[in-house]
Amino acid sequence: MPVAADPQWARLADAIAGPGHLVEANFASSSEVAALAVALRARAAAGMFRDAAVGAGDSRRVRPEIRGDRISWLDAAETPAEVALFARLEALRDCLNRSLMLGLSQLELHYALYPPGRHYVRHLDLSPQGLERVVTVTLYLNEDWIAADGGELVIAADAGEVAVLPVGGTLVAFLSARFEHEVRSARRERLSLTGWFSRRRSSGGRLT
Repeated sequence: MPVAADPQWARLADAIAGPGHLVEANFASSSEVAALAVALRARAAAGMFRDAAVGAGDSRRVRPEIRGDRISWLDAAETPAEVALFARLEALRDCLNRSLMLGLSQLELHYALYPPGRHYVRHLDLSPQGLERVVTVTLYLNEDWIAADGGELVIAADAGEVAVLPVGGTLVAFLSARFEHEVRSARRERLSLTGWFSRRRSSGGRLT
């Protein structure tokens, strides 16, 4: 089915064009979630995660009281599950460009791991020099997550806060420069793939 005719992509594009945010349950199957979680944990076991930082330039620091996740950039798909996910996100990028003419040229993506009790205070997803982050995307990789586990993503939407439990397989997307958001602490380790569809401005790199 062509991208433009796929009802799922059309629904996602309509949400970005309208309220500017969306929550798509079951975007990934339970088997896909499990495979991606295995890939995440393999990277963690290999020492490929590091504490995320905040700020820019000389003021960039690890500040766990502000941001408590550990990240590992996924520069290229290495496992079959990652290959399949990259293909689906590329189809979403193509749909957003065709439908909304956003000019999205690339995808930045990293695994994120929040240890129990860690959080990320309310913030905007700022763009690194040379890039303009346009659409934030997050896919949750947590199996058997329940409300008592916490860890909600809270989006400061125009009509009021939208709180999303990080249930495995759920995709969240929103306009990066428009919506402040936060990650609340959880009772369990919280796993996700998070990234941005971006436009290139001139030259530069990403914040890490």
